[in-house]
Amino acid sequence: MKGSFYTGEYRNAFARIGVSDAEAASRLDEIFDTMFYGDESERVYHLVEPDMGYMEDTGNHDARTEGMSYGMMFCVQMDKKDEFDRIWKWSRTYMYMTEGRNAGYFAWSVDPSGKPNSDGPAPDGEEYYAMALIFASHRWGDGEGIFNYSHEAKELLHTMITREFNGGRNMFDPDNHLIRFVPDLDFSDPSYHLPHFYELFSENCYEEDAGFYKQAAKASREYLHKAVHPDTGMSAEYAHYDGSPYMPDKPFGRHDWYYSDAYRTVPNMVLDTLWFGVDEWQLEAIGNLQNFLDGKVSAREGGVYLIDGTPVNDTVALHPVGMLASVAEGSAVLDGELADKYLKTLWDTPLRSGDRRYYDNCLYFFAFLALTGHYRIW
Repeated sequence: MKGSFYTGEYRNAFARIGVSDAEAASRLDEIFDTMFYGDESERVYHLVEPDMGYMEDTGNHDARTEGMSYGMMFCVQMDKKDEFDRIWKWSRTYMYMTEGRNAGYFAWSVDPSGKPNSDGPAPDGEEYYAMALIFASHRWGDGEGIFNYSHEAKELLHTMITREFNGGRNMFDPDNHLIRFVPDLDFSDPSYHLPHFYELFSENCYEEDAGFYKQAAKASREYLHKAVHPDTGMSAEYAHYDGSPYMPDKPFGRHDWYYSDAYRTVPNMVLDTLWFGVDEWQLEAIGNLQNFLDGKVSAREGGVYLIDGTPVNDTVALHPVGMLASVAEGSAVLDGELADKYLKTLWDTPLRSGDRRYYDNCLYFFAFLALTGHYRIW
């Protein structure tokens, strides 16, 4: 398929099950309003007067660069500039590090009071910050200071690949162009691989950085072939540079299975297909995941598997709604009876409430953006 980058076209996949464009747009508004302004059991966004706000990981009661940058992406896609600027200012005020070996990065976890819980970054946050800022620049225009979105994005993208020369470590391995799990460790996280973002980074960064990001897009697509199982479509949460699951359980615990982080890998391939459509293998992998998990995942339950499909004892998914949403997102690029079944199931599934709602509902929002044709290149 030819991607939206070339055609400028986006489709509402839900139309296949009778959902009009107006109904799809209304559902997106409901999701945004619930996550940002719902009651205490629903929302994850918190206003901080006079001009800041943060996204709370409601399971861990902190603000994470993952969720903050996701929130900015939701806002720019939904044309919510005030909320975007509030989240960005909170990020730059309390998360951005100005000294030490991680200067120029963002502390991945910060207490809602503004006190950092860590002095280390998580690269998935930086990736989404950069992309959201680029889109904001294109959609709303640049402002002054930290609201000069294009400048902030270029500086961040430059830091991510040049920190090695300034006393720290890059977020991308300088030799193989693969994103690291964290700068100080030499393995990866398949769900961090965003070749569709890297293509756009290469067009919106400093000229001297463009070649690296173009190579990163190619390297990430090749890496996903290695990290995603050829039969099940599943990847591990963490993986070595050769794509094999990261086995050691120290210091992070076990992450060699298809579990929370890993749910994002296939949706990333869905978006790469929607926007660029340059790797037909991705369609096969997306279809394999839908086939394998057919009948095995719902809003109430989901299993945990090794990437070959072997169940992991009686372990259950911590985020079943997120798992379902991520699998269903494949229907944005797949057709047929099974793909439509997932569309119907997701459409009938409400947002999650309660303490664990944050991650599930972020993945749910991304799925609805992609499936309604509203996850767009700006």
